[in-house]
Amino acid sequence: MAQTEEFGEELADFVRRVAELKAARSVPRDDLPTVLDTAIFELDHVADQLWPWYERLTATGTATMSSADRQEQQLLKGIFQRLPLPVALIDRETVVRRLNFAGTNFTGVRAGYATGRPLSGFLAHPDRAAFRSQTAAVARGDGDRSLTVHLQQRPAVPVHATLTALRPSGEPRTAVLVVLQSAGARTPSAESGPGPVPDLGETTRHATLMDLLDAMTTALLSEPARTRAAVLERAARVLHGRFADWVVADEGAARLCRTTVLGPADQQDVRAEDLEAQNPAACPLVVEAARGGSTALQVRPEDPDAFGRDASDAPVLVRANVTSLLCVPLTLDGAVQGVLTLFRTGPRRAFSMAEAQAMDMMSRHIALALSNLDRR
Repeated sequence: MAQTEEFGEELADFVRRVAELKAARSVPRDDLPTVLDTAIFELDHVADQLWPWYERLTATGTATMSSADRQEQQLLKGIFQRLPLPVALIDRETVVRRLNFAGTNFTGVRAGYATGRPLSGFLAHPDRAAFRSQTAAVARGDGDRSLTVHLQQRPAVPVHATLTALRPSGEPRTAVLVVLQSAGARTPSAESGPGPVPDLGETTRHATLMDLLDAMTTALLSEPARTRAAVLERAARVLHGRFADWVVADEGAARLCRTTVLGPADQQDVRAEDLEAQNPAACPLVVEAARGGSTALQVRPEDPDAFGRDASDAPVLVRANVTSLLCVPLTLDGAVQGVLTLFRTGPRRAFSMAEAQAMDMMSRHIALALSNLDRR
């Protein structure tokens, strides 16, 4: 019992020091290395002192734990969740095992969604390889590391990631504790909601999809289009902006032909002309949809070359900062008439399963309009 009380006092001192580090995050950029060194020292203290101490206290097993010891274990879990800094526990492959409340607010990713997925997948593409490499080095015992990365949903904001090794009780492999902190920006508090996640009810989302379906039906049933390309352009204009940042339409199946590309007016890294000049056959996602006839929904696409490369030989998904995509074949009676590819970029909310189902319904309507045009 005395050891438990002593451990509680040591843990309370650690929490106070973390609060001081939180207050020090507003120091000038030149002084940040000192603050980061202090953070690493405190993480070392957790890994080398507090965690082994906790393991000794829990060595007798849950069955023989006293009520006070069980309370201490719950306290540890509560402290992890309520730490004022964004903290994640990951394995050597960067797969998330735990993400605290501040971490969900900071990344804009719910803990339930993040668990079991690589933390590197939430970073900008150029930072993923470096983060995976540094995580592996920490896990194999090469010492603590710190590097600057960028979240995919906020690529303009640099983020300091501090990594330290940790050996959870009863597990054979070393885990890695990651602390995230914006460089020169205020870290979101546990009470503030995640910025990129909109506060919309299910009813509102359903009504928005119904409005989109109505707009698509109206566009297809209005003045008859004279060509297949005109049908695809009408459909693309309904989806552009209100539903997707980029809309790319390809006609055909065996021989794909790009007919329409609509993108953001303020996009500087990628122009619509760059995607118009692409050969659809060089876009694996489009080819697979045209051959297999199945919709592809991807959130934070792992393969940067899934939509091919632009004229500068750069991956389109990376250049356009695509955070989610839908690739939908226009199928009628098993025959593919064409393919629509939709991108959402930056902080915009990712495509949901409900939106993918609505898009699947619209794709059949578009395919029917194309088929009716052929019968004239």
